[in-house]
Amino acid sequence: QVQLVESGGGSVQAGGSLRLSCSRDTNSRAFIGWFRQAPEKEREGVACLTLGGRSYYADSVKGRFTISRDNAKSTWYLQMNDLKPEDTGIYYCASDFRGGKWTDAHAYDSWGQGTQVTVSS
Repeated sequence: QVQLVESGGGSVQAGGSLRLSCSRDTNSRAFIGWFRQAPEKEREGVACLTLGGRSYYADSVKGRFTISRDNAKSTWYLQMNDLKPEDTGIYYCASDFRGGKWTDAHAYDSWGQGTQVTVSS
């Protein structure tokens, strides 16, 4: 398993923006997923970026969130715009995807510690 470290979380008002970062300790290409978990809810897939550079998003964030990567820095980003209170939760990045549905948290072997995002109305 590789080590992942998220950063960039914080508290913002509705309509604001945040950019989350996910740094990986190995300098290699990777399939990265971003997930979030709200209190008393299951972890849900937010976005992913495949090895080939294709991105996929949950319907709830399409048009507002953008996933990207900086290969030289082994860092992936989640740009979140027009944030809503329902976006509140702990955001995790994950790698070592074993295949199947990208939204399936059980399909990833490596996880970061998470970063808190709080959006107030």
